[in-house]
Amino acid sequence: MNRSLAGWMFAGPALLVIGLFFGLPVLSALALSLTDFDLYALADMRNLRFVALDNYLALLRTPLFWKSLWNTSYFVVVGVPLSVAVSLGAALLLNAPVARLKALFRTALFAPVVTTLVAVAVIWRYLFHTSYGLVNWALGHLGIAPVDWLGDPRWAMPTIILFAVWKNFGYNMVIFLAGLQAIPQDLYEAARIDGASRWQQFRHITLPQLGPVLLVVGVITVSGYFQLFAEPYVMTRGDPLQSTVSVLYFMFEEGFKWWNLGRASAVAFLLFLVILAATTLMLRLGRRKGAV
Repeated sequence: MNRSLAGWMFAGPALLVIGLFFGLPVLSALALSLTDFDLYALADMRNLRFVALDNYLALLRTPLFWKSLWNTSYFVVVGVPLSVAVSLGAALLLNAPVARLKALFRTALFAPVVTTLVAVAVIWRYLFHTSYGLVNWALGHLGIAPVDWLGDPRWAMPTIILFAVWKNFGYNMVIFLAGLQAIPQDLYEAARIDGASRWQQFRHITLPQLGPVLLVVGVITVSGYFQLFAEPYVMTRGDPLQSTVSVLYFMFEEGFKWWNLGRASAVAFLLFLVILAATTLMLRLGRRKGAV
């Protein structure tokens, strides 16, 4: 049998599933974004009209869309470096040769990743409650006045960022740990013989060797953080003063609160373009620095 034909036979079922459950819905959503599909069209398809790019142009004139894009960008710009730094720090600690109970700590640090996001978000909402939250109770013992973490526009998004970092850093930690274990130990031994400090070893050996891993983790984290939805939906409902409305939350309200499904589909594709631009820029920078 021809090898090419055999390859297509083996890949065929997977390609069929991807096309049926991913490609077809994406194309349908793209077509939907070019119409005024709403509750009236849902009741009677004769009310459906083709509006071309009107949905996209209307979104660009909508202040709340730009507000949500700014909130999401703030979440990504602050949250991604913090998440990567915490993940790398945890991986370095677990990779230390003198670290004890490595398996226990790996499991404990990875546990937030596999817990239900909504359930944990509800718990965090109570932890940061103004009146009886554990965080303000601890601050009170230090003489610090209670902070309205989720009710103050200055603190709401940083609180969500803190929660997202805690919830997701374990996944990147495992990737970093695999990358650290792949670095030849001979490099560190030679550096120690030459008198290099731990910081110099980290800067000149660990970081360069982790270049491709850092790029992969960065792309995965950026694309995931741009899809912020569950955290503000459970913890703040987009408040206070719309300071935690993300692009996906805005899309959710357009589609399932106001039933403007055409505009909601347009929001999804605009977000896709933003994520594509951000990840493409990261890949190009990675190529220039030799990470890929």
